[in-house]
Amino acid sequence: MKLLTIVISAIFVNNFVLSRFLGICPFLGVSKKIETSLGMGMAVTFVMTISSAVTYIVQKSILDPLKVGYLQTIVFILVIAALVQAVEMFMKKASPSLYESLGVYLPLITTNCAVLGAALLNIQMEFNFIETVINGLAAAIGFTLAIVLFAGIRERLALADVPESLEGFPIALITAGLMSIAFLGFVGLV
Repeated sequence: MKLLTIVISAIFVNNFVLSRFLGICPFLGVSKKIETSLGMGMAVTFVMTISSAVTYIVQKSILDPLKVGYLQTIVFILVIAALVQAVEMFMKKASPSLYESLGVYLPLITTNCAVLGAALLNIQMEFNFIETVINGLAAAIGFTLAIVLFAGIRERLALADVPESLEGFPIALITAGLMSIAFLGFVGLV
């Protein structure tokens, strides 16, 4: 039951983008097309899930025994950077068109505060290994859900009759705010 609570909480109630406001840069930058946002969501899902597992192991087997917890953030960023490099090399070989469409946002996953936030929150919330991996995966699914929904809305807005002063980024920010308010409706679900 606790794992189900973690999943629902990470996807809907404490969504990293719409409730915690982490990962806003790729949320706004890579959400013009559903295909691109789905690719970004899959890349973030891979990195966030694996980095949650690896950072947990690093924390429990190296940082805690050596009592060097103050290095936690730096070590976690290095782990995330290594994973992003692996994803970037794989994507460049496997899907060059997706690699080109993600552009600069793919290496920026390294500095995506949602990925680092998930790793740090897993340790702060004192999850065990399984709970850590589940929370990382669910948080990434929540990120993907938010960015794909936002991309779908933005694609429809591109065809809509929007006042000239609100065209482009202003209407995107208003939409993101309305989505955030909508996700507040999940508070109290778990």
